[in-house]
Amino acid sequence: MKHKNRSRLVTLLLVLCVLLFTACSTGGTEVAAPTVDTAVLDAAQAAAADAQATAEAAEAALEAAADGDEAARATLEAELAAAQAALSEAESAVSDAEAEAAAAADAQATAEAELAAVPVDIELWAQATVTEAGPPPGDWIAYQIIKDELNINLTYTIIPTGGDGEAKLNAAAAANDLPDLFQLVSTSNDVRGALLRMVDLGLIAPVDDLMPLMPQRTELHYNDPLAIDLVTFGGQQYGLPEPPPLPKREGLVIRKDWLDALGLDAPTTIEEVYEIAVAFTEQDPDGNGQNDTYGIGGFINGQGIGNRFDWILGAYGVPGVWNFADGTLNIRNDQYPEALAYMQSLVDAGVIDPDWPTLSRDEFRARWKQGLFGIMWEDFAALTNQSNYAPFDENFPDAEWITLPAPTGPNGDAYYGVYTGRGNIFAVSQQAADAGKGEAIARLLEWMATDGYYLLGFGEEGVNYVIDADGNITTEGLDETQAYTAPERQPFTQMRNQLIFYNSEQEISARYPTYQTVNGRTMYPMDFLGFFQSQPWVDGRGIQVILPPENAADFDRFYSEGLLQFVLGQVELDDDTWAAYLNGLDSLGAVEYEATAKQNLVDAGLLNE
Repeated sequence: MKHKNRSRLVTLLLVLCVLLFTACSTGGTEVAAPTVDTAVLDAAQAAAADAQATAEAAEAALEAAADGDEAARATLEAELAAAQAALSEAESAVSDAEAEAAAAADAQATAEAELAAVPVDIELWAQATVTEAGPPPGDWIAYQIIKDELNINLTYTIIPTGGDGEAKLNAAAAANDLPDLFQLVSTSNDVRGALLRMVDLGLIAPVDDLMPLMPQRTELHYNDPLAIDLVTFGGQQYGLPEPPPLPKREGLVIRKDWLDALGLDAPTTIEEVYEIAVAFTEQDPDGNGQNDTYGIGGFINGQGIGNRFDWILGAYGVPGVWNFADGTLNIRNDQYPEALAYMQSLVDAGVIDPDWPTLSRDEFRARWKQGLFGIMWEDFAALTNQSNYAPFDENFPDAEWITLPAPTGPNGDAYYGVYTGRGNIFAVSQQAADAGKGEAIARLLEWMATDGYYLLGFGEEGVNYVIDADGNITTEGLDETQAYTAPERQPFTQMRNQLIFYNSEQEISARYPTYQTVNGRTMYPMDFLGFFQSQPWVDGRGIQVILPPENAADFDRFYSEGLLQFVLGQVELDDDTWAAYLNGLDSLGAVEYEATAKQNLVDAGLLNE
């Protein structure tokens, strides 16, 4: 019996020693700051608890063996005392581990707080909604709100449209100094191609991880699967495609007061346009006794002679660069040189502003507001919105612009232009991603679609706009100079068409309200838009899958300069010179370009083989 008790006690002590060893080893493990490993601490505490229970069990066994071997019992009591001392040491180690873990947690919290206290610098480049107006002032309330609520120091830079904007971006790309978030700009309107080129250079960061961080913006702005597919390369999304602006928003307009002054009817054919342009140039339609008017005004926007003269090319059935019915360039059509010849006749007759090849958008708009043109192609809002129309209205209160349908050409063709359905594309630079700014950029964009929407789109509620009982945005009862529609307020809402608006019903009704002109006539901007949209347009959404050739710069330069030289009479337009022009394009890979374009259209399901 004595031997059995002794064996039982020895076994218990062996188990106790193993548990104590585990407890001591675990309790002595270092806790690495600032990361807190609670699993290690939990294990040490559990082991100590087990050891305590085992020691108590051994003590009970000793009491039960009071009648046994006194020497063995004495030995076991000594060993038990040693075990209890070890247990005490283990519990002390657990206490130390808890203290170290708490210190690590405090250090981690302090580090995170210090990091959060440092604002993130975000540089944004985007085009202006109103190119004639400047940027918001340095003390703009939005800057302070963005800093206070988002912990972001925002620097907003307006980049020019057209070639100047493209050159600015290209210079930044060449220096590997692109801003954190920026809008792509392309003189050929191929912003997707511009994005792809920068992706290939490793200058653009993927944005897949940012999308879940801005759920509301993704729902409202990035909800078009085709648009997302078109900015996805190699399985990664690189662009942030904004919703396209209101479709088919530009159109042809004419001065009705000039028609009335000369006793003329609005033209319906391309030849009638020529006749009226001559009359507007030569017969003093404004009655000021000076030779200071032109029949037609315009500027180049896009390739060739630009899409603002597509209504002329459309009268010959060849608006735009591409024939989307077969994937070929429109210059292959025999009617194309006929359209150029008509354009040349306008230049030769001096009925189009001679500066049209070099005018910027802003210069063009300044001129029509000065009363220089009688016929022009213009964006409905740039023409009819109260803030844009006001300077013209003040100068010419009795003047009136009216819409013109697409003029019919010699073969009965009539197209207003090409609808591409293409919106702005923004990108995040790889530099910004490497600097850890992605989350802050997503935070800013989400704010723009939520809490910051009204501020950036309309201004301060109660000061620049009010929301009436029906939920409509209005300026009723406000100081006219403070209303968001006032020219003075244009700098404060420059981001609205690029990053803020997404064509909601509330937006559209607010952006283009009716109003009274100086002489009391009611102006209906939405009527102009409705008329423009009702005209015949070529569906050109396939342009988004036509990638530029590798020699795009050389090809585009030859293509555009050659057409302009014909129109300006710098190169005589005849069968031989036209054939030489086409051969020059073929030498630059035009045939291969067309073959690739056709295949891309077929692959996208936009063209049958």
